[in-house]
Order: sequence, then C-alpha cells, then structure tokens
Amino acid sequence: MTVPPIARQGADSRIVFAIVSIGVLLSSLDLFIVNVALPDMAADFDGAPIAGLSWVLNAYAIVFAALLVPAGRLGDRGSNRKTFLIGLAVFVLGSGLCATAWDVGSLVGFRAIQAVGAAMLIPTSLGLVLAATASQRRPVAVRLWVAFGGLGAALGPVLGGVLVEFGWRWVFLVNVPLGLVAIVLGVRLLPDPAGDGGPLPDLLGALLLVGTVGAFVLALVKGEAWGWSSGAVLFAFAAAALLAIAFAVSSARHHSPVVDPALLRAPNFTLMAGNSIFFNMAFGAMLLSSVLWAQNVWGWSALRTGLAIAPGPLVVPIVAILAGKLIARLGAGPVIAAGGLAFAAGMLWWAQAIAVRPDYLGGLFGGMLVGGVGVGLSLPTAFAAGTSGLPPQRFATGSAVLSMARQIGLALGVALFVAIIGTPTGPDATLDAFHRGWYATAAVAILAGLVGSFAKMPKEPAPPAPMGDLGEHRAVRT
Repeated sequence: MTVPPIARQGADSRIVFAIVSIGVLLSSLDLFIVNVALPDMAADFDGAPIAGLSWVLNAYAIVFAALLVPAGRLGDRGSNRKTFLIGLAVFVLGSGLCATAWDVGSLVGFRAIQAVGAAMLIPTSLGLVLAATASQRRPVAVRLWVAFGGLGAALGPVLGGVLVEFGWRWVFLVNVPLGLVAIVLGVRLLPDPAGDGGPLPDLLGALLLVGTVGAFVLALVKGEAWGWSSGAVLFAFAAAALLAIAFAVSSARHHSPVVDPALLRAPNFTLMAGNSIFFNMAFGAMLLSSVLWAQNVWGWSALRTGLAIAPGPLVVPIVAILAGKLIARLGAGPVIAAGGLAFAAGMLWWAQAIAVRPDYLGGLFGGMLVGGVGVGLSLPTAFAAGTSGLPPQRFATGSAVLSMARQIGLALGVALFVAIIGTPTGPDATLDAFHRGWYATAAVAILAGLVGSFAKMPKEPAPPAPMGDLGEHRAVRT
C-alpha cells in the first residue's frame, strides 16, 4: 500500500486515530465480551446446551478469520475510507440484530454479520491512520493502534460482566451508539487515500475457508451428540477435508489468494502460523472454561467472573514489554517456547488446584496469572518472528494471515474443549470433565511452544500484538 508522505485532505491524525480506534476497540471487545454472557444466554434460551452456544463464539471467529485478508485487499484496491465505514455500519447493524435474537440460531447468524463488518473495518483502520500521519510519526502510530486494540482484551471480561447485570443483550447494544458516532464523524473527517487498483481478492477461497473450518468445528462440537462414528460426523470431517483441498487449489491458482503460497516460504512464517493456531486453541479453551466454571459451577455473577479473569489480560502488556530483553539475549524461539510452557503450567495449576468449592486465590487466580505470563511471552514474539522475514510488499498480507490463523485457533479451541467436556451431570463428573479439558489445553499449549521453539529472529521484535485480532499491519512506502 502506498501512503502519501503527508495526510490527505489536511486530516488531523489525532482525530483520525480517535475515530478509527472506536471501531478497533469495539471489534476487539467483541472477541472477549461475549464469553461472560454465555450462561445468561443459555438461561434465556431455555437452557441451550454449551455445544450450541459455542457457535456464538465460533461463527464470529470463523467468518472474521476468512474475510480478514480479502477485506483488507478490497480496501487497498478501492478506498480504505469507504471500506472502513461500510464495515463499521455492517458491524453496528449486526450488533443491533444480535440484541434482538430470539434463539441460538438467529444469534449465530447475526454474529456472522457482525464478523463481516469487523473483517472490513480492522484491516482498513490502520491504513487510514497511516494516511493521516506524517512519515516520521508512523511507527508511533502503529504502536498506539496495536496497544488500543489490545485494550479490548483487558476490558472485555469486566465490561461484559457489568453489562450482563442489565441483561446479556446490552453486550451487543453498547456497540450501536458508539458505532453510529464513529460513522457520522468518519463521513465528515476521515481521509480518503487513493487505492492501488490491484486485482480482486479470492472471495471464493474465503468462502471455502469458512466451509472448511465450519465443517471441522461442527464435527467436533456434535461428535458426542451424534456419535463419533455416525454418518453425520464422518460426513462433516470428510467435507472439511475436501473443502480444505479446494481452498489449497484456489490459493495456488488465484492471483490474489487468501493465503499466498509464497508466504509459506518466508523464514519462520509457516512455523509461526502453526504456533498461532495451536496457542490460540489453548487460549480459546482457557477463556471459555474459566467463564463456564466460575458461573456454572461456583455460581458467580457475570461481573464477578469478569473481574476474576481480568488479572490475566492485565499482566500481558507488562510481560510483553519485558520480553524484549529476553529475546535479545536468548532469541525468539526460546521465549515462545517458554510462553507455551508457562501457559501450560497455568492450565495444570487449574487441573490440580481448582475444586468444586470456590477458592479464587488458590485456584483460578494463580492459573490465570501464570497463563497471562505465557500469553505475554508467546503471542507478540510469535507475531514479530512470523513477520520479520517478510519482504515489505508482503508484510500487510502476511500479518493478516497470521491474524487469520489466530482466529481459526480460537474457534478450534472452543470446539475442542466443548467436545472434551461433553455434558457431565453432577459436581464430581463436571470436575473430572474440566480436568480432562485443562490437561488437553496444557498439551496443546506445549505443542505450540514446541513449534515456536524453532523460530529465529535476530532483530528487535515488532510492537506487542493485542490478545484479540491484530488486523492487517500495512507496509508503508513513502
């Protein structure tokens, strides 16, 4: 993407940043704020099972992941300003519709609409910030943009808990007035940098990716209910495999694929994409399990649960900053491996210490804190390592693909945890089921660390990535 050396139309970079950061924050919040509302949704929808409600999280993550790269390419090709505003409008519409959902199916469909909007606004938001920022200030602008996106990870559980006190529908309604304000201001004040007029993105490939992940998640989530050897589950696994092959063929043949095969040859890139999928599988399982345990077993309110989760996200930016010295001394691979081991240690802490009787400090708090250390060590370092070997003209697409891998990992992690715990009855059976889930989560985190341990990055790491979605960092040529 070519960015002019000065802002177009005399746009004030501070105003532009304020407008786009509303959209970035809302989409980032939505990755975390909904988790604490799931038990209340279940109660409102006549005790809907967690297997069905998990799609409220997974529909958003899957659609978001698949459309992130094509939406960014559309913005580059035409107008980042127009794509951002349309995306924000779609996100606001989807949020309003979510608040009117009458059953799980309608809510899942409306969440997919939300995800389409988020996929459009995230990758174009940074492009708008850079277009309004003088060249010497752009590194600072990128760091601020990343930090603001990460704010959603820390605020999401707490804000979700507060809103659920008034009803779970407020989790979505809160997006509407804020989004409308950003749209009105954006129409008047956002710059409109010229697009590059490049080729259309591979939209068919994006749909094939949605189908691939969706079919695989469906098989995992419904395995217990339908039977793991049933025709329906086997068909879902087979459909996922066939769609994955079709996606690979589409990516190989299209001139603007969702995943450019050339990226896979860049140093560290394939390793870090694999690490991102595995680590975020563990992260997605961890976040869902903590909410379900605190609310469904310990009987805590959504607000108390949100406050209980908050220490983990809050420790991430501190660890991410301190990790820079470790990377300089040890290299990226050992730091990523240490992050995976620390996260696994947090899950093993839960498996050993958490009991049916509530004990926050001895159980949930310790594992959350240790897990947060793991996130701070692993996520930003892996993102930096994955993009460090990319040529400038591939940085935007490459970083978006890594963000896409993160979302796919989140969806798979939720599905895997739901499949492992099943539908236990009684306190002892529930404790055993969650113990199995936490042991499995720890194993996946260790696998992520093992994959990441092979990374090599001689340079200073990039700014820490938020725990939610990074969006698409743009290569800047002035």
